[in-house]
Amino acid sequence: MKQTVLTVQTNEPIAKSVFKMTLTGDLSDVIRPGQFVNLKLDGFYLRRPISVCDKVGNTLTLIYKTVGDGTRALARYEKGKEIDCLTGLGNGYDAALSGDAPLLVGGGVGVPPLYWLARTLIAKGKRVTVILGFNTADEVFFENEFRALGANVVVTTVDGSRGTKGFVTDALAGLDYTYVYTCGPEPMLRALYRATKVDGQYSFERRMGCGFGACMGCTCKTITGNKRICREGPVLTRGEIVWED
Repeated sequence: MKQTVLTVQTNEPIAKSVFKMTLTGDLSDVIRPGQFVNLKLDGFYLRRPISVCDKVGNTLTLIYKTVGDGTRALARYEKGKEIDCLTGLGNGYDAALSGDAPLLVGGGVGVPPLYWLARTLIAKGKRVTVILGFNTADEVFFENEFRALGANVVVTTVDGSRGTKGFVTDALAGLDYTYVYTCGPEPMLRALYRATKVDGQYSFERRMGCGFGACMGCTCKTITGNKRICREGPVLTRGEIVWED
């Protein structure tokens, strides 16, 4: 983990209530897809954890949804704004376990961390399929960006306004895959766990206090004991997950 200052380069809407921000600065601690950063916003006590969408050189891409006062304030940040940031948080995905044909499944704001992962896997010669799940067509983002990488992309919407109607699990039929990487709301992760049999890595979304393991506020149960989503996670392997009712 490193505390650093990042500078906003762009910050623009890309879908309903969804913004894409690029920042530059010292990103030496951001080393693998699936990690996150924690932003200190002016006027707010708690930092905001946001998954890393992509990293190229000293440029970081974040995608976030405006769901509260903090993210709405973030959406007003303009080019040149400096943000105090904790970087290199979380364990991230292990791309070495993918097999030849990994399946990446993202739900809503769980989609962004899969982009850097897809780019990494495709660069290794993997045959990547991506399922992107949303509620409605106006919430869909990064479909074209994943296609541009060379991934096979399937979009689902709950209301059927774009792509396959239903949930991400409704798009599994007929797909051939060796491993699953996923990020999204817990009900989606649970449903995907039940609908698939191959091994995989599941990135969990939890409310966080400190974001680096001190407060223990995001602890979850695993087969080897309690783990902190912000520290030992957010990525857990399929075999260690204990689903709590």
